Amino acid sequence: MLTVTDKIQIPLSEFEFTYARSGGPGGQNVNKVSTKAQLRWAVSESPSLPLSVRLRFLEKYESRLTTTGEILISSQKYRDQRMNADYCLAKLKAMIESVAVPPKLRKATKPTRAEKARRIEAKKQLSGKKQNRRPPTLD
Repeated sequence: MLTVTDKIQIPLSEFEFTYARSGGPGGQNVNKVSTKAQLRWAVSESPSLPLSVRLRFLEKYESRLTTTGEILISSQKYRDQRMNADYCLAKLKAMIESVAVPPKLRKATKPTRAEKARRIEAKKQLSGKKQNRRPPTLD
């Protein structure tokens, strides 16, 4: 069970892990043992994720999803298969936590009197500067 928050808990049966040989410079361990872990999760079909969180997740990580709405997370950071699988789960947990809390809505405010005065003063200064650049008129 992947516990993200008290309300968001995802059973491990929803995840599909595949293992492969890691890349990079080798040695006996890298050439023989499949330590690279790849986690595949069908986000769009997951009943464990609340709808609002799921929609925010799909919107934020749209570029990382496959065409079928699955997310792939892989890790070959460690030399141990279990540690790489745990690291994939930790990455996914961080991604879900980033969208679990809804963003605060911006509250529209009106400019204060001082802000309006500063804006008008800046406009007058700029206008005066441009006025000085004009050639003098013969009246």
